[in-house]
Amino acid sequence: MFRYILCFAVLLAWALPAGAAPAHAAMAAITLSPNTGPAGTSVTVTGTGFPKKTSGTVSAGTTSAPFKTSASGYFTAELVMPESAEPTVTVRAATATASASAPFTVTYSSPSIVEEEPAEPAPAPAPTSPPPPAPATLRFGVGTPGGPLAAAELNEVTAIAGEAPSIILSYKDFNQAPPITELEAVRTRGALTLLTWEPWAWGGGTAQPTYSLDRITAGDFDPYLRQWGQALAGWGHPVMLRFGHEMNGNWYPWSEQVNGNGSGDYAAAWQHVHGVVTAAGATNITWVWNPNVPYWGSVPLAGLYPGAAYVDAVALDGYNWGTSASWSSWVSPSQLFGDGLSQLRTLAPGKQILIAETSSAEQGGSKADWITALVSYLSAQPDITAVTWFHYNKETDWRINSSTPSADAFKEALAARR
Repeated sequence: MFRYILCFAVLLAWALPAGAAPAHAAMAAITLSPNTGPAGTSVTVTGTGFPKKTSGTVSAGTTSAPFKTSASGYFTAELVMPESAEPTVTVRAATATASASAPFTVTYSSPSIVEEEPAEPAPAPAPTSPPPPAPATLRFGVGTPGGPLAAAELNEVTAIAGEAPSIILSYKDFNQAPPITELEAVRTRGALTLLTWEPWAWGGGTAQPTYSLDRITAGDFDPYLRQWGQALAGWGHPVMLRFGHEMNGNWYPWSEQVNGNGSGDYAAAWQHVHGVVTAAGATNITWVWNPNVPYWGSVPLAGLYPGAAYVDAVALDGYNWGTSASWSSWVSPSQLFGDGLSQLRTLAPGKQILIAETSSAEQGGSKADWITALVSYLSAQPDITAVTWFHYNKETDWRINSSTPSADAFKEALAARR
């Protein structure tokens, strides 16, 4: 429990007729996924027909991100939509010799709420009407014991938090099929799945040589990886995938500290998995590289990072255990996440950051005050796009509503971040 990139070169069969002159400017095009939502939405920009193996920039207002095209003129890049007073924001991708643009429609509803378009334009507000509220830039996500299909649990969280989660956390090990039914259930709720893909057999402990990192890199699991890639490509909607999370700890068999693994094995395995899944057509994935918050004795992050071309977003998992365990003590949100966030920004400059798992114990301090401080702390950092709450009663009561003050503080903190 201690718990996305420029896409790896996708070999598409683009070819010019014999004797034809290149026409990059005419061919260049981009698509956005999603192409509508509030400011703060993370958008995957996919480009085709650009000059091959060329660097460029995607931009929207004051926000920009670099990209580099593949040998076929293909790229993907992540861009966070800026606030805008206009109903659309133009997203533009450009190299020195080619450019393309596409519109992003700005909404002012919560990113977790899907609304139908009105049959006719809404009337303009009266001159005395206040402007629409500023949209939330920090997305709220949750993981619950029953997972994406546990509608009652997710509905309960919505009622407690006063807001539907726009990210839903789930887990699968290497013995499970691609969870398309779960992904579709999350999409139907207007949310995005943060899918944790764990290279082990659940319940088998850290000594599982079948799932050693070098076996993954050697291709032993390639048929299984292709199955996932083809299934996710066939489904075709955005999904965030965090492979082998919390790799800097020693509690999972994909740690370099256990299971016969060694230095450099994790990054190599990540690159291999990314390559096989992407080659199977799954370009709708945001690959999330997700260590635990660093601690004394954890594996240094630099050696575990597979490189910018293999990662779309980065994340941290971190918990305030308070005094719920004999070895733990109360830590503030900044004490918990500060060093890890600094390291992520050094390793992966410009990447969006998620807090993929977090919660606080009740013992040792005020959980209500901790929640208020956490949301304020994260909301003040524009590159942090989401916080996902681990809503479990497990080692301790991590749930939002472990107490009435905790639940009240959570609802108030989410409302105040708008």
